[in-house]
Amino acid sequence: MALNLPTFYKRLGSSIVFAAVMLTGLLWNEWAFLALVCLINVLCLRDYFRLLQKIDKGAYWPKWLPIVVQLIGLLFIAIDIYPGLIFLFLAPACLLLAGVLSKKNSLLAVLQSIGGLCYITLPMFLLYSLRMHNFILPLALILMIWCNDTMAYLVGSFIGKTPFSPISPKKTWEGTIGGALLTIIGAALVGHYSGTYRLVDWMMLALCATVAGTLGDLLESKLKRIADVKDSGTLMPGHGGALDRFDSLLIAAPFAFVYVIYFMR
Repeated sequence: MALNLPTFYKRLGSSIVFAAVMLTGLLWNEWAFLALVCLINVLCLRDYFRLLQKIDKGAYWPKWLPIVVQLIGLLFIAIDIYPGLIFLFLAPACLLLAGVLSKKNSLLAVLQSIGGLCYITLPMFLLYSLRMHNFILPLALILMIWCNDTMAYLVGSFIGKTPFSPISPKKTWEGTIGGALLTIIGAALVGHYSGTYRLVDWMMLALCATVAGTLGDLLESKLKRIADVKDSGTLMPGHGGALDRFDSLLIAAPFAFVYVIYFMR
């Protein structure tokens, strides 16, 4: 697979702007990070609704449903962890009740919306919780995902020959393995010189970013394939929509959260 320079430069340019916005939210203060997480949640849910409506064109989507789900998502992220978990169970129950009582059959759309809360809002909530644990953790996880994506793209462009999955034909085993190894090695070097956490902790976070992140990318690619679209949206030139950009983070964040809470010292 030859390196497409125009595509690479377009992706690089939009990535620089994107990185500036992300780093501002990640590094400024707690409120900036909360605003960033809420923005990601809103944009990703919007793309998710678009995909689901293309996948199941027969489902009835009430006009109020996406708005209510967006509000639920924002409230869930902003609430402290224990009240937030209670709210996580109560809000879907209310949505289901509204779907059952609706004049038209909107139960399927409600269930799909609840799936969106689990797929997008819950990981964003856990990412925010990681920030409360230590501000370096979400920053490190996101940088590892970016590193893995970039290294996998470059390695796959130069030596990639073996397709990784029919779900994502452009991915190769060489690129996927090369990206993961380079990311884990980079994390190990950071762990060795930073002294903030154990070396194994940095490497496990990198493993979450590479393995779970790749699964997240494949999951979103599967949704796009079923919906018969190239991108989930048009937010970033060369990168597609918000869901295209954060698909890896949505799956990596829960794994990283579990590791940090139960195993990191």
